[in-house]
Amino acid sequence: MLPQEFICRMKDMLGSEYEEFEQSYESPNHQALRINSLKVENEKFLKQTRFSLEEVPWCSNGFYYKSADTPGKHPYHAAGVYYIQEPSAMAPVEYLDVKPGERVLDLCAAPGGKSTQIAAYMQGKGMLICNEIHPARAKILSENIERLGIKNAVVLNETPVHLAELFVHYFDKILVDAPCSGEGMFRKNEDACEEWSPLNVKLCKERQDEILDLAAGMLKPGGRIVYSTCTFAPAENEGSIYRFLKHHNDFDTVEVMKYDGMTAGRLEWYREEQITDFDIYHEKISKTIRLWPHKLKGEGHYLAVLKKAGDLSPDDTGYCKNAPEKGIAPGEYKEFMDFCKENLNEIPQGNKMKFGDQLYLIPKDMPSLKGMKVLRPGLHLGTMKKNRFEPSHAFALAIHEEAAKHVIHFSADSQEIRAYLNGQTLSYEGEKGWYLITADGYSVGWGKLAGNILKNHYPKGLRIS
Repeated sequence: MLPQEFICRMKDMLGSEYEEFEQSYESPNHQALRINSLKVENEKFLKQTRFSLEEVPWCSNGFYYKSADTPGKHPYHAAGVYYIQEPSAMAPVEYLDVKPGERVLDLCAAPGGKSTQIAAYMQGKGMLICNEIHPARAKILSENIERLGIKNAVVLNETPVHLAELFVHYFDKILVDAPCSGEGMFRKNEDACEEWSPLNVKLCKERQDEILDLAAGMLKPGGRIVYSTCTFAPAENEGSIYRFLKHHNDFDTVEVMKYDGMTAGRLEWYREEQITDFDIYHEKISKTIRLWPHKLKGEGHYLAVLKKAGDLSPDDTGYCKNAPEKGIAPGEYKEFMDFCKENLNEIPQGNKMKFGDQLYLIPKDMPSLKGMKVLRPGLHLGTMKKNRFEPSHAFALAIHEEAAKHVIHFSADSQEIRAYLNGQTLSYEGEKGWYLITADGYSVGWGKLAGNILKNHYPKGLRIS
């Protein structure tokens, strides 16, 4: 049951279209996955998969799947070959225009769909900071960064206020997928419908204003912010952009392509305050985008592309309160180097740092993380133990089969890969040492072979029954 006040507002907004909008709630929601280009190209994956896939028009790596496909239970999911993501939620990052080598901030990043999408465009170059204010959600974000094999991401559990104190005019691109009232998810999530209230809409819009203001100060001149929500509320959509532009005359909206089913934002829907210079702001707001569940195959979303005045220059390093992290000397991770020489065909290049006995490969030019709540300062390589090194699950997922000297290939349809993902010990003949386990060539984890017995190192918390 939709809230009555919500129904009245949507009828007022949509007029004769409302009946079609209401009927969309009787239709099943659309399911999609996004192929992880850090692992595989679309063409190769589409030849391998048995899923029935159909392209998501606005996302080059996005594909609708049938409910019978159950991709979440497939070994490819464990290998991070794709990310299951609501199709409309794929749109904002497509408009962020991320390029390899840039500094990018995903300010409200959990559960990680958009962060992993950004990382794919960065192709391991540059630095991605993924932040989530809620600790439990930040943990899920970190797990998804790991599963997708991302090397150049830092996962933080910080407030936007604290980040704005540390970073000034620092990022090339910022995604603000703002906390919102979730009206666009009513069809998909009954809890969002039950928790809705006009008061929550008001609280959300106030929070969004603060987050956008803080993001503006962290962006370089010439940089781009993409603001997005999964709500229909004008106060949180057109209203948020109107209020932001009124207070930040160094920003403007950017005209971008609209795909079939996307419509322009409409300032006239925002009626909570007297609007001055309506014609000027109407034109700016009309460059923003609404995604409607009765017009396209996806849930309700809104997005706006905002550009800061100036020219984006790679020579403009911005300001960070913390100096760059220098990392540790090679002598401090000798055990890791010995592991690489024995088990890998190539040694991961870049600065390393230790958190306790945990070793990480950190992004180039990463600032010191002193004073920040950090969940993942780059790629977790493994654990430094007395006279030996134990590789992490994240490390396995971040390398390709060519990198390992010892590889065990299982078919994704085999009983062996199911047994491995279940945590079972396996029999295997071969040289003693660490083995990279793959499903159809995609890394899924480590095993350690001794005496023709493969000890399973697939994490207990991820095992599939």
